[in-house]
Amino acid sequence: MSNVRPEPGTEVYIQSFKHNGSLHRTWCKGFVVEATEDRYIIITNKAWVIEADGRKWITREPAVCFFWKNRWFNVISMIRKGGIYYYCNLASPSLYDGEAVKYIDYDLDVKLYPDHSYQILDENEYEMHRKQMRYPETITGIIDEQMKELLAMMENEKDPFNGECIEYYYRMYQRMADER
Repeated sequence: MSNVRPEPGTEVYIQSFKHNGSLHRTWCKGFVVEATEDRYIIITNKAWVIEADGRKWITREPAVCFFWKNRWFNVISMIRKGGIYYYCNLASPSLYDGEAVKYIDYDLDVKLYPDHSYQILDENEYEMHRKQMRYPETITGIIDEQMKELLAMMENEKDPFNGECIEYYYRMYQRMADER
């Protein structure tokens, strides 16, 4: 399965799990704009999201989502009237199994605002789950290192943390969606 990639121009599910294997959240529609050996770039736009507790909601704005196969985070870039807001999940590398892009969510999140300020979220949840689910030291060490890498990428405005990158992939999505 490791060489299976979603086809650009197709739709996939996106599923996040917790360390104990329980389903956390499902996005019911993601439009694939790029699938390489290193990452998947998927657009969500008015997509249904189903939470583990059964709650359902629809995404309000288009988002360019980056799922890496070798990084322990993913990035959701929400395109809003006031600018681009980034929501970053510290998570296992992503994989595609022929139906969905999947990853394990490790609780810690970083929200980056258009003014380049950021906020680290859910530190209490991370500590609680780290103990409850017995995250191995190897994983907590990786998460610490990946948090540093993520913050450095933000600070240096490396892709995807700049408007040009997000605009490029959003325009690609619009072209591909128009051709369908």
